[in-house]
This record gives sequence, structure tokens and C-alpha cells, in this order.
Amino acid sequence: MKKSIFYLISLLLASCSSNMQEISLDAKAFTSGWGIAKADSSISGTPLSIAGKAFTKGIGTHSYSEAVFRLDGKKGRFKAMVGIDDNCKGEASVVFYVLTNKGIAFNSGLMRDGDAAKPVEIDLKGVTDLCLIVDPVDGNNSHDHADWAEARFIVQTPPFVATHEREEAYILTPPPAPEPRINGAKITGASAGKPFLFTIATTGNRPMKFAAEGLPEGLTLDTERGLITGKAVKNGKYIVPVTATNDKGTCADTLEIVIGGGLALTPHMGWNSWYFHQLRITQDIMERSAKAMYDYGMINYGYTYVNIDDGWEIRVDSDDPVVGGKVRNPDGTIRTNKNFPNMKKMTDYIHRLGLKAGLYSSPGVATCGGYAGSLGHEAQDVKSYCDWGFDFLKYDWCSYGREVKSPVSLEDYKKPYILIDSILKNASRDIVLNLCQYGMGDVWKWGKEVGGHSWRTGGDLGGSTDALINEMFRAGFFQESIRQYSGPDGWNDPDYLLFGKIWHWRLGHEVPSPFSPNEQYSCMTLWCMMSAPLIFSGELVTLDEFTLNVLCNAEVIDINQDKLGKPGYSIFKEDFLEIWKKELYDGSTALAVFNKSPLKTTVTIDWKKLGYEEGYIMRDLWRQSDLGRTGNFAQIEMPRHGCYLFKMRK
Repeated sequence: MKKSIFYLISLLLASCSSNMQEISLDAKAFTSGWGIAKADSSISGTPLSIAGKAFTKGIGTHSYSEAVFRLDGKKGRFKAMVGIDDNCKGEASVVFYVLTNKGIAFNSGLMRDGDAAKPVEIDLKGVTDLCLIVDPVDGNNSHDHADWAEARFIVQTPPFVATHEREEAYILTPPPAPEPRINGAKITGASAGKPFLFTIATTGNRPMKFAAEGLPEGLTLDTERGLITGKAVKNGKYIVPVTATNDKGTCADTLEIVIGGGLALTPHMGWNSWYFHQLRITQDIMERSAKAMYDYGMINYGYTYVNIDDGWEIRVDSDDPVVGGKVRNPDGTIRTNKNFPNMKKMTDYIHRLGLKAGLYSSPGVATCGGYAGSLGHEAQDVKSYCDWGFDFLKYDWCSYGREVKSPVSLEDYKKPYILIDSILKNASRDIVLNLCQYGMGDVWKWGKEVGGHSWRTGGDLGGSTDALINEMFRAGFFQESIRQYSGPDGWNDPDYLLFGKIWHWRLGHEVPSPFSPNEQYSCMTLWCMMSAPLIFSGELVTLDEFTLNVLCNAEVIDINQDKLGKPGYSIFKEDFLEIWKKELYDGSTALAVFNKSPLKTTVTIDWKKLGYEEGYIMRDLWRQSDLGRTGNFAQIEMPRHGCYLFKMRK
């Protein structure tokens, strides 16, 4: 009898076991910080190999990378061997994680190229969400070719790939109050004797009356529009009390006007045409975009610059009837293509709206798009920019690299920017200079020295449209390591805000921002905490309510435009939770909590360990609501890739 019972049990176990199946992972489930994840090969297409050991099966990807799977919670296993692929061809360092709805199931610890593969084995009983992550650790993902070798599920029911699930947009920010509120920068700079333009950014019911006391000699205020214009006569720092009054009340604040002490005393705010219009840009689009910035009320939050990117010049060696022809006039002055029939008319229109105009060029023969650059004509081009009325110049390295012998020296990197700065300083207008050279030569260390008011710290975020969250986290959190080089009149620039509709470079048509709603809130929060320029580069003419909500929260923007100009920094970092702190001019601090995990989580915060004893008053800046004191608020429900932003004061 006992024998027959054991026999039946063994048959039952065998039957259950036979229902289990090994399922390889789909490479399409994985995002990748470079290239496209591949099945059964490295990210570079070579056979999988870790520390000299070959593997025939698995996934090759590149940090930052993630994949999310949904499971039935029944018994099963996940197995893999993880490590840096031998094809990395450089120093690499990553951490492999397996996250589940139960928490962190596997942490490889820091792995470098040459380290032996580490085994992963996860019991899947009770697991409904499983996420595989390769994290670049230090924010630099160069050469981080990472392998999930022999990765497979051993389950009865195949997992469901959930990497690309989209969230519904949700509005956090309440509409602006009808009473006046003065927003944006409370300090601005210009040069004596050059055209001055500053709009007192103010929300509230219109009509509104503005007043200002003690303006520098030569400047006047349009009391109906809050627009300060003219030419300041003398250098100096001027403390100017300002008020805005409507039928609901009066708001009083103080504006500091610095003449002769810098042009970018807070990070730039505005819009750039590139990530939606690219080389299809026209004067009509620029004018409609400027009008949209005004009509949507973005000007009332401090958005100022309306910037043309590449594509306004004549295309080099082109006979196209619209963009081709001779790139310069007989006297050497640069020509615009037929999409831009009258630059002066365009900038005059932008200025009448209370906004500023920017454009783009390269120190090389040609721009990135193949249009005319400024090499050999730098002084002539700056004069044209001034005659046309521009206020901002993005100067893109591009073809200038052909003029430099390899290896490129630090002096080579500096040379074109030193030249253009010397010309701009003697120009008839103030022109803010953005160094667009992708972080080469550690530009943050010397960008201000050569006249830059901001400098790109890495490559184009939109260059990896399908894996934008990877690039945002990598570029954004990297800024902490170089924060000491950023501050008033010289800002680290991780690239533009890619919200709303952008242009998909590979598909050739517009798409919704690849950022989820949570990720857009996190991006805006991180850019504000790091004191980065807030340059939106999605489609501007037809903004939706959600995109406006993310871009136009006055209290969040206050953190970015804070007069102290001190970038934030990390005060707590554990796996996928990171907390940043930023000191503010009024003595309070901003505190941002980021969940970098693709799974939602509950965070318990020990305020004392963060330096906030009981009694600090907390305000939720995205929701614009007071939360009470720190002792009463310890747990936070964090959505995937989500954040909270608090203002903390005693």
C-alpha cells in the first residue's frame, strides 16, 4: 500500500515537473543606453563572452537597461549568469539588479570588465512583477556592454513583457490663482549701453498694473505689461522693488538688476526648435511658436528665449531652390535660406511679445545638418546676429573637428569658443553663449573661462529616443559629480526638456514624448534641482494641458531660478532610491525624492538622518500644498520612476 502511494506521488510530481518549460528572454523587452539589445549576442553583435567564458544564449545590452515582466505568482525559477561582455573595449562598471514586487531579489555588487560571471537564481513563487536592471553606477555608461547570459524563466505560464506600458497623464499642479504672483528670476544681468529687455513674469487675472522703484538710469517700465526696456547707463547692482496689481490684490517682490556683472545669473528658460522641427524649421514656425509661448502664458512663469536651431542658413553645396545656393553674399555676410525671408522682422516680433530670440551656428565650415557655419567669418556673423536682433547663440562644435588634428588638445577644444567670446564681448548687443560640444574635454571645468554662459555636459538626449528614460537618468544624475562647476553666469546643461510631442529621428514622424508622465515630473524636478537650463524642445504650438502642467508650476520653477544659484546634491542613495537637497536663497531647502526603480514602492524616510529634526514644515511643491511637520510625514508612496519635491523650512 505504501509503495503504491509513493508511486502515485512520484507520478504526480513528474507530471507537475513536466508542465514546467524553459523560456528564453525576448531582446525587445530590454531598453538599452546605447544601441539595441540583442538576443544571443553582445550589444555589438559578437558572441556572448564574460571573462573569457563563452555563452551561446542570453541577452546583450548596455547600461542603463531595464526590462519588466509580469508573472502569475506560481512556482518557478529565473536563472542567468551576469557580467560585462568581453567586447566592451574599455573600462566598464555596472551593477546588475533583479527587482520583484517583494523587493530586491539580486544585487550583483559592482562588476567591472574582466570580472567572472555571477550566477543569478530567483524563486518566483509569489512574484508577479520582475524587473532586470543594469545600472551604470557612476552615471558614465561608456563601454558598459552588459550580458544576461543563459537568462531564462523556468515556469508553467510564460511571463508577459510589460516594459513599454504607458501611464495615463495626471495633473498635479493646481491652476494659478487669480491674485497676482510674481514668478521666475528675481535677478537679471545685462551690459551698460546695450539693449535691455526683461519681462516681470506674473500670473493672475488681467488687466494688471506694474510698478518699479529705483530702475537703473536708462531703463523704463511698461506699466501695463511689466516689460522693462532701454539701455542702462552705468554699471552697478540695483535693488528694484516691484509690484503687480489686479482686481484681486497686489503682489510685491524685489528684482535685482546687475549691470556689468553677467548675462545669465539664473539658468536660461525658453524653447528650442530642434527636437520637433529639426531641419524643417521656418520663420513662420518660429513666429507662431513665440506667439504660443505668450498665449499659453509660459512667459508669465519666466520662459524667455525662443531659439532657432540648425537649418536657417544655406545648405552647403546644395542647389535646392529653397535651402540651396550661395552661402554668403559677395561681401562675406551670411545668407539665410528662403524659409527665413526676414530675420529682423522676426526678432522684432518676438521682442514685442516681451520675449528674446536665439539662433544657432557652428565654428566649423558647416553645421551638424550641413548648413553654413562661421569658420573664417566669425566677426561678420556676429555683426549680422546683432543687426538682426538676436539675444542667444548656440555654438555647435560639429564640423570644426575636421579643422583639428588628432589627438585633440584642451587648447583645441577652447580655441573656437575663446574667439567667438572675444567678438561677442565687443558686440552691439548682449548675446548669451551656449557651448554645444557634448562635454568633450570636461568642458564644465573651463566653459565659463572661455565665455560660455552654459555648456552641454553630454550627447543629445533625443539621440536615443526609444530609451529616453535611460538617457535622462544617466545624464541627470551625472550632474551631481560636476555640480561645483555650475552657478550664476555659467551653467551645466544636460540638454533639453523633451515633453509633449517630439520628432522620432528613426521613424521620421512625430511621437508623444517617450517619457511617461511620472518620468516627465522626475525630469523637470531633477533639472530644477541641478539648476539646469529649462529649455523645452517639444512641439510648442499645440500644447496639451498635461505638458503645460509640467512646464508651468511656479513653485517648482522657483527652485530652478533661485537667486543663490547653487545646484543640488545627493544626501541619500540606496539602490533605486535617491534623495537630493538644494540650499535656497531664503534659507530654506528643497528636497527631492526619486524612485529610479521601474516598480512602485513605499519609502520610509528617517528625517533626522537626513538632517531634518522634528519641527520642519514641509510643502509639496508639485501639488502646492502644505503637509505639516516632518514628524507627521514619514512614508511616501512612490510610483515607478516617480518623484516628490518638497520645500523644507523651520
